[in-house]
Amino acid sequence: MAIITLTTDLGDKDIYQAALKGSIYKLLPTVNIVDITNNVAAFNVQQAAFILKNSFYYFPDDTVHLIGIDTVYNTYTRYLAIRYKNHYFVGADNGIFSLMFDQEPDEIVEINIMQDLKFLHFPLADIFVKAACHLANGGTLAEIGLPVSNVENKMNLQPVIEKNLIKGAVIYIDSFQNVITNVTKEFFNRVQQGRRFVLYFKRNETITHLSWHYNEVPEGEKLCLFGISDHLEIAINKGNASGLLGLNLGDSVIIDFQ
Repeated sequence: MAIITLTTDLGDKDIYQAALKGSIYKLLPTVNIVDITNNVAAFNVQQAAFILKNSFYYFPDDTVHLIGIDTVYNTYTRYLAIRYKNHYFVGADNGIFSLMFDQEPDEIVEINIMQDLKFLHFPLADIFVKAACHLANGGTLAEIGLPVSNVENKMNLQPVIEKNLIKGAVIYIDSFQNVITNVTKEFFNRVQQGRRFVLYFKRNETITHLSWHYNEVPEGEKLCLFGISDHLEIAINKGNASGLLGLNLGDSVIIDFQ
């Protein structure tokens, strides 16, 4: 069965999510719609990119990922359909693809499906749905758009190395209030080279040991580990790390190797 996933900022209390799903089922009644999330903060491209980047590869090849973030028509934003690592992505060219992809996509087209004027304010339920259903039904990218060679570039905040230090930042806080940084496992290991470390963050808090799982420390104790996204997380076992440790998006973390 074909799969279309949804990553949007439509929320759960308005008609928009229902209108989107109904539009998909009208065109492709047999499709399996999977919500990755509809609760991205409004227009937050970085948050959506982090979620989708770290979840899409769990789905089967040829899954179509429909991205509904900042899709309202404007003169300067293209609508793209992309094939990347055997998956399809349909979304606005607002920087999200550059934040998600670690390498060049296999194919990119600018969607040239005609806009239905009654959906001018909501192209997500029109152009995006038509493109996603076409691909989920086995259609090709060439049939819905013209080739383009690049996407809008938006840079992620990157960790930096200074002598024996990694200077990173908080880039995501999940629903359990675990604090996720921009320091990946690969980056950490490359700099660490087997050395001990001290992780410093807000309120002069420190952690000196990597945990394998959240229950490795007593309930209420802080820890750090590499979670499912392979990014360094600061957490509290059965607790609210963001609130209790005062950590928010953009806050700095420092890892001192000794």
